[in-house]
Amino acid sequence: MNELNPNPNPNPNPQSSVSKSESLISTYQSPFTTRYGSEAMRAMWSERNKRLLWRRVWVALAEAQQELGIVTAEQVADLRAHAGDVNERSIARALEIERDIQHDLMAEVRTFAEQCAIGGGIIHLGATSMDVEDNADALRLRDALSLVAACLRDLIVTLAEQVDEYADLPTMAFTHLQPAEPTTVGYRLAQYLQDLLMDEDALRACLVGIRGKGFKGAVGTSASYLELLEKKEEGGERESGSDRSPTCSSSSSHSLTPSLEERVLGRLGLEAFDVTTQVYPRKQDWLAVNCLAGIAQSLYKFAFDLRVLQSPPIGEWAEPFGARQVGSSAMPFKRNPVNAEKIDSLARYLAALPRVMWDNAAHNALERTLDDSANRRVVLAEAFLATDEIIHVATRLVKGLRVNGAQVALNMSSYGPFAATERLLMALVKAGANRQEMHELIRQHSLQAWARVSNGEANPLIDALCADPLVMHYLSASEAHALLDASVYVGDAPARAQALARKARGVNAN
Repeated sequence: MNELNPNPNPNPNPQSSVSKSESLISTYQSPFTTRYGSEAMRAMWSERNKRLLWRRVWVALAEAQQELGIVTAEQVADLRAHAGDVNERSIARALEIERDIQHDLMAEVRTFAEQCAIGGGIIHLGATSMDVEDNADALRLRDALSLVAACLRDLIVTLAEQVDEYADLPTMAFTHLQPAEPTTVGYRLAQYLQDLLMDEDALRACLVGIRGKGFKGAVGTSASYLELLEKKEEGGERESGSDRSPTCSSSSSHSLTPSLEERVLGRLGLEAFDVTTQVYPRKQDWLAVNCLAGIAQSLYKFAFDLRVLQSPPIGEWAEPFGARQVGSSAMPFKRNPVNAEKIDSLARYLAALPRVMWDNAAHNALERTLDDSANRRVVLAEAFLATDEIIHVATRLVKGLRVNGAQVALNMSSYGPFAATERLLMALVKAGANRQEMHELIRQHSLQAWARVSNGEANPLIDALCADPLVMHYLSASEAHALLDASVYVGDAPARAQALARKARGVNAN
């Protein structure tokens, strides 16, 4: 049920003429092989783990069949004893067989059978390839999503700590990439935290919903299992003198079919879809990868904003920079935000992958076509590895985030007074001034001050307004000066940021 192996190499052992280390530099290796993703996630999507999962499914199937009297305890014990014997040698043997028969799962069946002198003949009994592969894929999806969920939780807790740390630190907010009004650093960080909490909810829902194909045969009708169980019943009845003819529609056979599936799935700790074709619904893959892309979307924004804020003209934030880290081969002074850029680069790639899974689900004609198989080998693994790398890098950035308080204060002093003029205008009107006259007065002072700031000078707006006779007619200089202090013009941002941080950590606000 798998695509043909296009490898024309007749050599049964690709490592025989070239050392393993040499082959790593003489043939293509994915960047995900060594560069991106954790060892734990790489191991999860490894060739060895895939085959171990296949064998786990075969053993569970055989154990259920033993309970129903179809195979013997000795045969099952033999399979169980060799289920973990997946290593470089066995994989090389399976690849050798695959080059001959051009079917990867059957090559593993034969390799496993060669290791099992007693039980080898019952491996895969009654099953079709996707009864094994899709249940194994569901197990791997669940494991991989669980690993992502654990890493995402660590990131959320780390980010919540930074939200708390900077909840009260005023900073200029930007709309349209132009200075707007003050916010706080913690409240800005809380925006990313809120996005990640939504991602976590979606991830949990996806994880809870993971289902296997179950054991339903070539087109999902369970015909092969019904026949197998029917033959068992027929044999038992002949022993007691019955001459009943076998029929696939007998109620007794139907009653046994869920029993077989439930027995296997119970051993695997897996639930199955109620109905399937030859495969589980490929919509499940799309939902999983879409979930990962959502996480990438949230962290893309965080990393992109960090890159903007690390730019020297703003200079408020910076990612951690190692003592021996090199920023540029040509410009020794550079401190490029390379980790934030890596997040955005991988996230941009990950954002394109749900479309592939969408096509797989939509184009899976009738009871199944094989045009999803090749890309699933690539997309599922790389989607999880990219997400894994993105989350780990983001966690390091958040934990080591550098907030330049002096630059934050400088930008506040340069641009904050403009935002604070709204407070001054309202106070002047309350004191009896004409709103339109005061608006024009403040506008003229603001334009003059903006020109000075644009020339690199300190903002003169506060001093100018506090010395204007018309302003002083209604307010004292100290009152006007206090109103033009933008650092207190942040509303309830600190309280909201802290409340979200408590929620993210699961701390009761009471």
